[in-house]
Amino acid sequence: MRTPTLGPDERSAALARMAEQELDILVVGGGVVGAGTALDAATRGLATALVEARDWAAGTSSRSSKLIHGGLRYLEMLDFALVREALKERGLLLERLAPHLVRPVPFLYPLQHRGWERLYAGSGVALYDAMSVSSGHGRGLPVHRHLSRRHALRVAPCLRKDALVGALQYYDAQMDDARYVATLVRTAASYGAQVANRTRVVGFLREGERVVGARVRDLELPSGKPGAEFEVRARQVVNATGVWTDDTQAMIGERGLFHVRASKGIHLVVPKDRIHSTTGLILRTEKSVLFVIPWGRHWVVGTTDTDWDLDKAHPAASRADIDYLLEHVNSVLAVPLTREDVEGVYAGLRPLLAGESDATSKLSREHTVAHPAPGLVVVAGGKYTTYRVMAKDAVDEAVHGLDRRVADCCTEEVPLAGAEGYRALWNARARLAQRSGLHVARIEHLLGRYGSLILQLLELIAGDPTLGQPLTGADDYLRAEVVYAASHEGALHLDDVLTRRTRISIETFDRGTRCAREAAELMAPVLGWDRDRIAREVEHYEKRVEAERESQRQPDDQTADAARLGAPDIQPV
Repeated sequence: MRTPTLGPDERSAALARMAEQELDILVVGGGVVGAGTALDAATRGLATALVEARDWAAGTSSRSSKLIHGGLRYLEMLDFALVREALKERGLLLERLAPHLVRPVPFLYPLQHRGWERLYAGSGVALYDAMSVSSGHGRGLPVHRHLSRRHALRVAPCLRKDALVGALQYYDAQMDDARYVATLVRTAASYGAQVANRTRVVGFLREGERVVGARVRDLELPSGKPGAEFEVRARQVVNATGVWTDDTQAMIGERGLFHVRASKGIHLVVPKDRIHSTTGLILRTEKSVLFVIPWGRHWVVGTTDTDWDLDKAHPAASRADIDYLLEHVNSVLAVPLTREDVEGVYAGLRPLLAGESDATSKLSREHTVAHPAPGLVVVAGGKYTTYRVMAKDAVDEAVHGLDRRVADCCTEEVPLAGAEGYRALWNARARLAQRSGLHVARIEHLLGRYGSLILQLLELIAGDPTLGQPLTGADDYLRAEVVYAASHEGALHLDDVLTRRTRISIETFDRGTRCAREAAELMAPVLGWDRDRIAREVEHYEKRVEAERESQRQPDDQTADAARLGAPDIQPV
């Protein structure tokens, strides 16, 4: 399939088509589940549209632990079905669906007790590996191994000698979550889905008891008046809004069949040289587990698990959250981390199905699909790794209301954009480097972000060699990637590029403020910005960074939330 360009013109055309025709499926919510649902529906031959109030993956789906995993700790909870399902999905993503975006990552689990702990934990990891292989898609990862303390310290010299008596090492997988969602959206568009971000649903259309579409507002308004709204009619609407599920449900005036609670998790990003290790770490805490995850030239340390009932759009990390993570990771590190070592901090909200327990870490990670009103399907809960199964279940439920035969789900066989030809291009990376004038390490980095779509970036660079230069103050990213984000990937604001299309906002100590103006000037010709608009985008981004820094100096959630809200969302003219 030809991968479409998602620039501003294509967005306007998609909105026009949504308003002109009655759809089979309208998906509300542009996180991983909503994007996956749009792809599932489009590949069944259904007329499909996807709308998102902010940017693709702007909520939970850009603020995860960046892991594709079976959920090793769910084995301890005896939730074998969830682990088996997730391990199958992990294998599919690694082997078939997204080998360019999902890659193996090793983890070391330090043992602190002799004898029984090695037997107990080793049995669990052995079962984890066995379930992965039995899924039929788990043979690509190395199996676990037992390490002595001496061997473990060679693998992870960062550990204190008294922090372990031995260790286990096993493998899971990781991805750039926001980039994954952006690729998922483009894949859905390539199969005919109409997609538009910055498009807010402000109400549902009803005919009697039946939901027959939604009233939406284009927040960008390239040619309309501010606040202009239009109707999108659809035979079935799928609500895939994650932690906003209850808010969206309230628009139809019906009591939901279940409720979704938000659990906040924060992560710290530190430079690679601050933790001397060749492997990630997984540590047990009194509440859950803590990961130290390799992330390019950085480490991601997380996460927390606390109830959150404040602003959902911009969950804030407090000083207490940061201190909690530093305290727990430092309990095993020979050279402790300090706040000065932290490059970036991000906070996200997990959508958990409300249960009987008050402890969010005990709430269900299973997903649920319901039909609360004719014409409306709700999907909620679950975990990132199993998004494809959630999408399938949501579309299966919606199909019941279409009164015609619809093909079965086929997304198990549909690679994402950039997957086709990826391995061949990886094998030819030295030749690509020679032909483009880029270093082979740069080509490898681009292949891991775009797969075979790298050829489109190399065309941009061939047309303007200055785009082959790295951004000032953000050497991991080329100037071409900023242009490409605006012209091909649906980025409409500077924040979209620095926070989600790239991860500059968490991977540099200045959090992207040094390269903000340069990036905005690269986006300007694509998006038609004048000098005033460039200045406004830069000013907004700088205010957002300062508000986040201020929130991270606050002692608790309430004060952190108030500080973060000091920088409002940017509003287009």
